Amino acid sequence: MKLTWMKWSVLPVAMLMAGSVAMAQDQSQQPPPAQSGSSATPATPAATPAPAAAPAEKPKPTVAQRKENQQDRIAQGVKSGQLAAGETANLETKEAAINGETKADRAANGGKLTPAEKKQVNGQQNQLSKQIYKDKHNGNTANYGNSKVGKRQENQQDRIAQGTKSGQLTAGETAKLENQQKGINHQVAADRKANGGKLTTGEKHQVNKEQNAASKNIYNKKHNAKTQPQAQPKP
Repeated sequence: MKLTWMKWSVLPVAMLMAGSVAMAQDQSQQPPPAQSGSSATPATPAATPAPAAAPAEKPKPTVAQRKENQQDRIAQGVKSGQLAAGETANLETKEAAINGETKADRAANGGKLTPAEKKQVNGQQNQLSKQIYKDKHNGNTANYGNSKVGKRQENQQDRIAQGTKSGQLTAGETAKLENQQKGINHQVAADRKANGGKLTTGEKHQVNKEQNAASKNIYNKKHNAKTQPQAQPKP
């Protein structure tokens, strides 16, 4: 009787201890609670940036823009001395011929150029562009020296370059002016060669007279009604 009472007395105590152990195990297996201020939602991966758009293709220059660019390159060559007067005259004669052909084509087509005519002009300008580059880099530079005659020659070239750049001089006018300068330059070179590298007083007087006439010619052509059409106004 005593043993039976002890058996039933120990049993509730054992069950109570087992339940406590089980609860402790359950609590240890539960995930830790989320901390304040943090989100339990997984972070969304960053979006892949869209590829950069390809740069827009530059539009091809118009006939007028191409012509203006050629004149600017020639003017720079004249100003820097990379182009001698004879070279400039040759280039501008070719440019004047292209301009004349373009003008005639426009007149025959109501002021416009056909696709075939535009292609033809572009081909001619490509050839002229190569010639400009070749003449500017052939080593044949204009060297006028520091003499009074040389400075006068350089000043005339600067004035022609400015007129070419600004559009005050057409290609044909520039060609004529540069042919005039070419003739004077050849005369000076021949006189110097015949006199041991110097000019006599009479020769200097003659060159100065010719340059005075050329100077008036430059002024008149820069201020007449003829101008080189510009693709866009220049400052």
